[in-house]
Amino acid sequence: MALIHHTTLTPTKLELLAAWLPTRPWYVGGAREPELTKVGGFRLDDPDGEVGIEFMVVTDASGETPVSYHVPLSYRGAPLDGADQALVGTTEHGVLGKRWVYDGTHDPVVVGQLLAFLQGRAEAQAQGLSDTPDPTVTGYFTGAGVSAEVASVAVTDGQHGTAVVVETVAGSLTLQVTRTLPTPEQQAPGIDTSEAQGHVTAGWRLPDGSEVRAPFVLVGDTVR
Repeated sequence: MALIHHTTLTPTKLELLAAWLPTRPWYVGGAREPELTKVGGFRLDDPDGEVGIEFMVVTDASGETPVSYHVPLSYRGAPLDGADQALVGTTEHGVLGKRWVYDGTHDPVVVGQLLAFLQGRAEAQAQGLSDTPDPTVTGYFTGAGVSAEVASVAVTDGQHGTAVVVETVAGSLTLQVTRTLPTPEQQAPGIDTSEAQGHVTAGWRLPDGSEVRAPFVLVGDTVR
């Protein structure tokens, strides 16, 4: 199990994301500087203990209507080869030293553990606690013959989400990562859950303190 260090990060995760989010095609805040609050998420453990894996939800309150974004992140002690375009930024960790923070959709370790979770071979962990499973994060996968040993990933950002085509040693599939999360009055834009082969569903807090759930990841073929 990954050990959560309650220490400093300079710059913080939210500061890194405030600079990075406006560069994404699925960011709807225009030219405004984001005003971010962390409102949910969960972790997965790297079996080798080298890569931190977090699926974070942040709410941007800079516009007239708050918008919540789902951001998978990986934390590494050295640069990830060939992933310069996926770098969110670097930060100084109070215990671990310099960390490279990546968009997790590009990181094969993140994708591999996400596949393991979908197939019931990994357990979601609480976002801010060590050795504490989070049973509120649910998932299933109806397919077969797909390994968590990732050979390559091809990532396409769309208006509302990110399509990750995953090649493994035993087959391939497409993960649709929701980025702009729906309000309770909305359906997740561009997502047809009835045709999904699998999903990862989790919750986050709304500005009024209530909680809502939606698919964070769907297994399917449509680039949104």
